[in-house]
Amino acid sequence: FDRGKTSDIAEEIGHINSQLKQEDRPYLLIGPGRWGSADHWLGVPVTWAQISGVRCIVETDLEDMKVTPSQGSHFFQNITSFGIGYFTVGSAEETTSLDRKWLDEQNATATSEHVRHLRFDTPLEIVVDSRTRGGVVLKPGHNRVH
Repeated sequence: FDRGKTSDIAEEIGHINSQLKQEDRPYLLIGPGRWGSADHWLGVPVTWAQISGVRCIVETDLEDMKVTPSQGSHFFQNITSFGIGYFTVGSAEETTSLDRKWLDEQNATATSEHVRHLRFDTPLEIVVDSRTRGGVVLKPGHNRVH
């Protein structure tokens, strides 16, 4: 991840978003820092149009800095009104985790200079519990949560 290239990353995400919207395929977006940040050094400065097909966003820590999660009013208004799941995963937090090894082992549908696009035969199951402020994204083929 190169913070100097976050505008390029936003553009690449926008192209994938357009393609997935045409296919009517909602998606999970995972990446470092704040998504939609006006400060490209703190995350990827995507516009809403560049991620408008997303159904869940996962923000992770930057390698050298823990960034406060996105808190812009327009960002959260869109997340809430469109029912989009939102998670933060911190490397120092014991209650969150991201299986990066598993993600790295998956074959990419497409790879650009800065983005890997994974596609699975079965949909991911994403469960969000607003009462406990918890949730999970299940890997394809894992048992459903009841």
